[in-house]
Amino acid sequence: MNNFFVDISQIHNGGSVEILGSDVNHIGQVLRMKSGEQIMVRDGYGYEYLCEITKISQEQVLAKILEMREIAAELPSEVWLFQSLPKGDKMELIVQKAVELGVSKIVPVASQRCVVKLDKKRESSKIKRWNFIAESAAKQSGRGVIPEVLPVARFSQALSIAEELDIKLMPYECADELLKERNKTPMQQTKEILSSIQKKASIGVFIGPEGGFEKAEVDAATAIGVKPLTLGKRILRTETAGLCILSVLMFHLEE
Repeated sequence: MNNFFVDISQIHNGGSVEILGSDVNHIGQVLRMKSGEQIMVRDGYGYEYLCEITKISQEQVLAKILEMREIAAELPSEVWLFQSLPKGDKMELIVQKAVELGVSKIVPVASQRCVVKLDKKRESSKIKRWNFIAESAAKQSGRGVIPEVLPVARFSQALSIAEELDIKLMPYECADELLKERNKTPMQQTKEILSSIQKKASIGVFIGPEGGFEKAEVDAATAIGVKPLTLGKRILRTETAGLCILSVLMFHLEE
């Protein structure tokens, strides 16, 4: 069944839903749906509505609500991805897959070794594009909410945002030098950190750019409680590292 997100204001007390924007053309012209057919509408707050289309025009689609139910597709923890800006169009893949894996918010980060430099006009265009991809991925994966891609933040700003989160993680290629607990390997320590995360805890994940984090950035992060992790003996690309750790978190947190 086709899924569509609407603003909560488009769900009316009389038991009807009004669909506006690009979805109108998609329903009428692309899917060629007719009155009487059923669709699933989601409000972005964790609820979905089984609806029957009652009217299709060029400006709107009206539908009658048949059933309302809570969506059980969200992780019990709020997960923030702080992704350093990668080269090319890699961010589009990262956003898409991170949404599928259950991320709550995505913060693009302009860390020191980022090659990409966005001016205000390009940033606005990119953020709009990334949020469109997030919405499409949320529809495809059956999410109950649409994760937001926030404006680009400097690394220091990203740390300020993350300070409010319960758990802060940083996969880091030199983590072995920082994880030196006696009688435990870096991988054992990483597994203990991840297994100790409780459901309902808010989690931030920091991913470096192609050149990795500067040592000063790592030092600043650990100073506010960010925990460095190892993801194994192989060095992962920036577009792989985040998806790797998010997959592990999803498996650990999923109810």
